[in-house]
Amino acid sequence: MPKLELTVNQVIDLVKQLPKKDKFAVLHALNQETGTRSEEEQSKQEEQQLRALSAKRGLDWDRLSEDDRDVLANKLLR
Repeated sequence: MPKLELTVNQVIDLVKQLPKKDKFAVLHALNQETGTRSEEEQSKQEEQQLRALSAKRGLDWDRLSEDDRDVLANKLLR
């Protein structure tokens, strides 16, 4: 297969022309290559941190309602 040489700007312009799902596939491939965490992985890590912080406060994350979780998260962010 012949090697095609493109500038970074040309590659970016080509990716911008892709359908949304294909753009996601490109982004996902780049994230895996660079070791960048996906949103899902990031979310899991954040939830683990919230679980640990709530346990330090004597709270059981799994037993908290969504509203209580939101209140706790907001308190921790302040």
